[in-house]
Amino acid sequence: MRSLRIAMTIMVMCVMITAGVAIAMDHGHGSPAGESCQYCGMSLQKFAHSAMMIKYSDGSVVKTCSIHCAAVDLAIQIDKTPDAIMVADYNTKMIMDAEDAVWVLGGKKPGVMTKRAKWAFKAGQDAQEFIKENGGQVADLDAAMTAAYMDMYVDTKMIRDKRKMMKMKGMGH
Repeated sequence: MRSLRIAMTIMVMCVMITAGVAIAMDHGHGSPAGESCQYCGMSLQKFAHSAMMIKYSDGSVVKTCSIHCAAVDLAIQIDKTPDAIMVADYNTKMIMDAEDAVWVLGGKKPGVMTKRAKWAFKAGQDAQEFIKENGGQVADLDAAMTAAYMDMYVDTKMIRDKRKMMKMKGMGH
């Protein structure tokens, strides 16, 4: 149990270090052009198909580009109680309760901020059609969030490596 606690503490510290500079977020449902995920800086409009929103009991609202960044926020805000966790439907980009969503884990379509994709669908039929075309398996929010935490180290390393490569390309190396 102690080793699990130490591992979780190290993971949260790594996430906090790599989170970057927080960008002020709008508290509404929409994601206007230019609004970015406070953890990775990605456009919420561009990634509206994977966006999440967490409403806490203190009235604060956090919008993220993905379940990866939502998991980061939930880990950092351990003393806050989420009143609602919302997610965008992959197809329509309409926001819905994440617990009501039919999640698809994995498949050949690259995920947002993760190697193992995690997509949400309002309708089970849409999830099944996605799986026929792209692979993956049906899951619920608990399984998707557990997968996000299990993948956190590998995903953070992947993101760090991609950013390093982009930085090197931008510098002409």
